[in-house]
Amino acid sequence: MNSTSLKILWFILPLLLVAVFVVINNPQGSTFWLSTYSHHHYYLETLNSGASTMENQKDEVPVSVTKSTTIPKRYSIIEKLEEGLARSRAAILLLRENKNVTNNNNNNNNQKEEDDDEYIPHGPMYLNATAFHRSYLEMEKKLKVYVYKEGEPPVYHFGPCKHTYAIEGYFIQAMEVSKFRTQDPNKAHVYFLPLSITMLIQFIYVADSHEWGLMKNTAMDYVNVISQKYPYWNTSLGADHFMLACHDWGPEISFAIPHLYKNSIRALCNANTSEKFNPTKDVSIPEIHLPLGTTKGLLGGPAPSDRPILVFFAGGVHGPIRPILLQHWENSTHEDVQIHKYLPKGVSYYDMIRKSKYCICPSGYEVASPRMVEGLYMGCVPVLIKDNYVTPFSDVLNWDTFSVTIPVKDIVNLNKILMDIPQDKYLEMQKRGIQMRRHFEVNSPPKKYDVFHMILHSIWLRRLNFRVHDVNES
Repeated sequence: MNSTSLKILWFILPLLLVAVFVVINNPQGSTFWLSTYSHHHYYLETLNSGASTMENQKDEVPVSVTKSTTIPKRYSIIEKLEEGLARSRAAILLLRENKNVTNNNNNNNNQKEEDDDEYIPHGPMYLNATAFHRSYLEMEKKLKVYVYKEGEPPVYHFGPCKHTYAIEGYFIQAMEVSKFRTQDPNKAHVYFLPLSITMLIQFIYVADSHEWGLMKNTAMDYVNVISQKYPYWNTSLGADHFMLACHDWGPEISFAIPHLYKNSIRALCNANTSEKFNPTKDVSIPEIHLPLGTTKGLLGGPAPSDRPILVFFAGGVHGPIRPILLQHWENSTHEDVQIHKYLPKGVSYYDMIRKSKYCICPSGYEVASPRMVEGLYMGCVPVLIKDNYVTPFSDVLNWDTFSVTIPVKDIVNLNKILMDIPQDKYLEMQKRGIQMRRHFEVNSPPKKYDVFHMILHSIWLRRLNFRVHDVNES
């Protein structure tokens, strides 16, 4: 071997030794694969621990290409909250999009009604019973609501409970002691503005003055206080905040606060799309009249065979629909068609509902009315005659299976439309309405799937529709 060959050998030998050392210590063969492995390993661990989201991880790039120096991203409180919501969203969507899920259960009519703690939604009364059930369970497990402590009763943290607008007072007071309430605003998914529009009108509005300014300013001042004291309103521009109002003036007062009207979740009885109710972010809630402050004496009624009246309505003449109804049917020659402006003396309104197969629920000045819930309470199938109305909980309930909707133009054919409904279909709707009653019942304390929980679930669904970004998020 000549000297030139020896020189080349001495030059190559150290390179071969280095290569062998690298292969032994790095069997994957490249820093690229090493960094990818490290990244995925972290992704799986954090996915199990609940500290990251698929969305966050998709965009994450390790700081270094070496396993030992990779620095995982630290997630903010908001990002961790959003991660939990993303998990719930994915679980619900998976069931919603499952083509094999069906709501039709041939044995549905033979199933006994479960206790509240055991109830599982089932049947065609739900748009997707399985997805609703999963969503409800996710809500129970995760949802946290922060109730702002600012404001004094009776305008704040208080509301009517023996009134047509009783749902305001009931919800506000139930929320004060609810298991969903958190005392730590950093753990909240949504923030509740505990203002009662009904009490605001009672204590601030000057009767017959037609002056809205003072009421609107009071609501605006409250939002200004909480937005200056806390960071949460400004972080989301109000999108993760909600108000609840059953009074007809609730929407109008909300217009005084642009972010409240445009961004916040407004839970309203007056769910009228022609008056800027937006069903993608707002929530329709039922108007419930509780003369005694509870449902005592309001639940239940006779069997369908003991209901001799075909259809019933009694109420004042206001709004555009009721005059048409009374014009055509107030003096009907059909004995089983009972349409009245005022009931005869000594005749009980609730007794008439219990004697009737169908109960008319027309709009008045506004679309909301307690008649719809009264019908469900007492086993009378609701007949909705309303324009631009979004029915309560219509994200999950299929109202066509337990109520009748009649366009205003068809009021003249009211009797024929109801008479043409086959008896077996009526019996089916009536039974389904009784089953759906649980979602409209007022309980103290609240029970699973009752009206309090259904309102919260509607708010929960709206909260799942958007993501709040941390202002410091890069």
